[in-house]
Amino acid sequence: MLHGVWHFSFTVSDLDASVAFYRDRLGFELVHTQEQRNAYTSALVGYPDAHLRVAQLAVPGQPRNLSSHDLELVQYLNPVGRRMETEIRDPGAAHLALTVDDIHERHAALSAAGVKFYSPPNAITAGVNEGGFTCYFEDPDGAVLEMVQPPAHRMTRPGPA
Repeated sequence: MLHGVWHFSFTVSDLDASVAFYRDRLGFELVHTQEQRNAYTSALVGYPDAHLRVAQLAVPGQPRNLSSHDLELVQYLNPVGRRMETEIRDPGAAHLALTVDDIHERHAALSAAGVKFYSPPNAITAGVNEGGFTCYFEDPDGAVLEMVQPPAHRMTRPGPA
């Protein structure tokens, strides 16, 4: 039985720069950092003598359930990885979508900070999110992120049962 999503993860080239981006630019909360250099980690990732730096981040104010975080960032110190050139259309490419309440303000602030966007916010004109806005952008390593401002009726959250 599936119980939930533990986290989403990106491999990064510079953990400190990526933490700063996700925390300071996007508003994630840093939950925990650690280095992993042990037999368990080497067995898990399939690299002898693996040495990783890991950061765990959460969306502030969201309920925590099985996991204490939503996003994990991993930097391989050994073996060092290589940057892959992928496009969002390529099989195996992924993106993380983030909900915001003012996409135009966030787009302007992130653009002014030098964040690469695929386009300005686009009006959603069909489907379940009609009336909202969305755009794609990249993190410091080129991982694709999406900002979504759902229509007002999708932004309301039900109260406690």
